[in-house]
Amino acid sequence: MKNDLILKALWSEPCKRPPVWMMRQAGRYLPEYMAIRSQMSFLELCKNPKKAAEVSVQPYEILGVDAIIMFSDILVPLEPMGAGLDFDTGKPRFVVPTRTPEQISALKDLSSSQIEESCNYVYQTISEIKNLVKNEVPVLGFAGAPWTLASYMIEGGGSKEFAEIKKLMYLNPLAMHELLEKLSNVIAEYLILKLKHGANALQLFDTWASVLTQKDYQEFALPYQQKIIAKIRSQYPTASITLYVNGVANVIDYMMASGANCLSVDWRVNLGEIKEYIDSATANGNAPLMAVQGNFDPCALLGPESRVIDLTLEMLEGMRGKNGYIANLGHGIIPQVPVKNAKAFIDTVKSWS
Repeated sequence: MKNDLILKALWSEPCKRPPVWMMRQAGRYLPEYMAIRSQMSFLELCKNPKKAAEVSVQPYEILGVDAIIMFSDILVPLEPMGAGLDFDTGKPRFVVPTRTPEQISALKDLSSSQIEESCNYVYQTISEIKNLVKNEVPVLGFAGAPWTLASYMIEGGGSKEFAEIKKLMYLNPLAMHELLEKLSNVIAEYLILKLKHGANALQLFDTWASVLTQKDYQEFALPYQQKIIAKIRSQYPTASITLYVNGVANVIDYMMASGANCLSVDWRVNLGEIKEYIDSATANGNAPLMAVQGNFDPCALLGPESRVIDLTLEMLEGMRGKNGYIANLGHGIIPQVPVKNAKAFIDTVKSWS
């Protein structure tokens, strides 16, 4: 591969510089994306492999990122399960939230072949991306982890309090586990198929697992992360899997136990200290070697360009001399970010020495 920096960094191999990409990098901050998006709905774009591949590649062509993450959404595998996904309002929602044991039991247990057929557009998108960029940079596949997917299904969309999912968790933990088990089976196969169709590495988003207490994380998030990662590795032993949680401070030890080889870190913590903590645990034989990814505050990209450069350099200096580091944001890039600031972030990392 012409540029394999990310693949090296994911396995903590020495790199000439940190590789860099941005979560949600194919998106609304780019005028080129908006031009395509104006022609079709979000879900139509997800299901159009040629156009989805085109917007996936835009950040590589415009900003020069070191990896292409395929354009899609974490919720698309839920549609063939019977969850009733709807993007008509511009934001994902489930018209009929999944809140009862009967609704959970009615969800389909999809086989690998059923997933490949119903989500064929996802796998076609990967092939289209590979055709566009040949073997220049890695292509990343992703999925949502069970707790985070369940939160959308039960809440009916996004949430601030997560009251409905926690209500079900506390009132009927058996039903909650049934849902998480179904989701973990589907997501493991969904990701395995992404590797089969050419993805070079994977990222598992358990964005909202940080709303759990440590005890509840151990029961309702960690086992299902572990199950997915173990199942992937049973078929692809050398697959690189990054785990992202938005708010790692309270759960970093559990993230380290997930089986992931890279942890994606939000902006609320000191990344250098997190890396030293992980390396120390590795040195003591308590955890496998792990890379870290992050953790620039996406909103810092709204400031003046000079400030973006200064803050990026500050982040990089905190990681100097540490192998296994991928520069990224602490969450997805937001639509208001000026393209020149996104490019300043990328260029600063690429020119750092």
